[in-house]
Amino acid sequence: MDASKSNRYLEAIGIDVWVRRAGGPLGALEVPDRAQVGLATAEPAPALAPVSADVADGWQALRTEILGCTKCSLHKTRTQGVVGVGPQRTDWLVIGEAPGAEEDRRGEPFVGRAGHLLDAMLRAIGLDRGTSVYIANVLKSRPPNNRDPKPEEVAACLPYLMRQIALLQPRLMLAVGRIAAQNLLSTDLSLSRLRGKVHYFGELNTPLIVTYHPAYLLRTPADKRKAWEDLKFARGVFRQLTDRVGIDGNLS
Repeated sequence: MDASKSNRYLEAIGIDVWVRRAGGPLGALEVPDRAQVGLATAEPAPALAPVSADVADGWQALRTEILGCTKCSLHKTRTQGVVGVGPQRTDWLVIGEAPGAEEDRRGEPFVGRAGHLLDAMLRAIGLDRGTSVYIANVLKSRPPNNRDPKPEEVAACLPYLMRQIALLQPRLMLAVGRIAAQNLLSTDLSLSRLRGKVHYFGELNTPLIVTYHPAYLLRTPADKRKAWEDLKFARGVFRQLTDRVGIDGNLS
C-alpha cells in the first residue's frame, strides 16, 4: 500500500495526517519505537485458496444451527441470528460483542456508521471485509435495547464462536470493545489495561489483540489515534507470527 493510499484511509478513520518537511522534525504520525511496524508499505493480504468441502459443509451446518438457535431467551426478540461475514478460512478474525439493531435487521455484523469506520480501520492495515478478514460477534443474537450480554447468553453462544475459530483457523484475533474483550478473556480488567498486549484465546492459544469498538470511537474521536496504535501493533504481531518470530506477550 503506497503512502498516499494509506493517508487516505487514515483520513477516513478521522486521524490527521502530518507530512514531514524536508530536514524538519518527524510528523505527528511518527510513533514510538515500541509501536513501529512499517505499515506505510504494508501490502494487502493475498486472496486465500478455496476451502475444502468439509470446511464448506461445516460452515453450512453452523449457519443453520445459529439461525435456528433457541438456547437462550434472545431468540424470542431477535429478527434473525447474525453468523458473521468474510471468507470461510482466513488469517484475521475481528470480534465484537453483539449485533445491534441494523445488524439484526440485515443479518450482517458491523454495518452502519460503526461498520464503515471498522472497514476503514481494517483497510488502513491492508485488510478487506470481503476477502481477507472474518468479522463476527460473541453473541449471535441482538440483546434488547443493545444492553450488555448476560453471562448465560455468552455461555450459550461461545461454542458457536469456538466452532467458527476451528473452521477459520485464524492466526490473529482482534477484539473490538471492552465487552467483547472481557468476555473472550474471562476478565474484568479495563480496556486500557488489556490494550497493548498479546493475549491468547481458547485451546488453540490464538493470539488476541484488544482495541476500541468503532461505535465508541464515533462518540470519542479523540481516541482514534490510540486505536491506530492498536492496529499497528496488531499488524506487527501478525508479521511476527508469519515470520515465525517469538512474541513476549507485550509491546517492547
